[in-house]
Amino acid sequence: MPAYLIVHTERRGDDTVIEDPDLTVEFGDTWVLFHTQGQPEGRVLYGEQHVVLAVPVAQVHRVERVDEDQDPEPLEPAPQKE
Repeated sequence: MPAYLIVHTERRGDDTVIEDPDLTVEFGDTWVLFHTQGQPEGRVLYGEQHVVLAVPVAQVHRVERVDEDQDPEPLEPAPQKE
């Protein structure tokens, strides 16, 4: 099952793990979007996908895929503003 660790910019021990069988991640200019296909109840439609979680890029240090059967490896880092 896809699982992602979201490491926040301000390291206060509140990093987040999100998992779902149909979960995918998209890195936008201003948001990191975690979404699924299908029609789950209570999720926001974004194109043909449903947003499960949206995090502002400025608040994300990095996102790692951490599936149990996979070695943790960093994905594309969120762009940082200077």
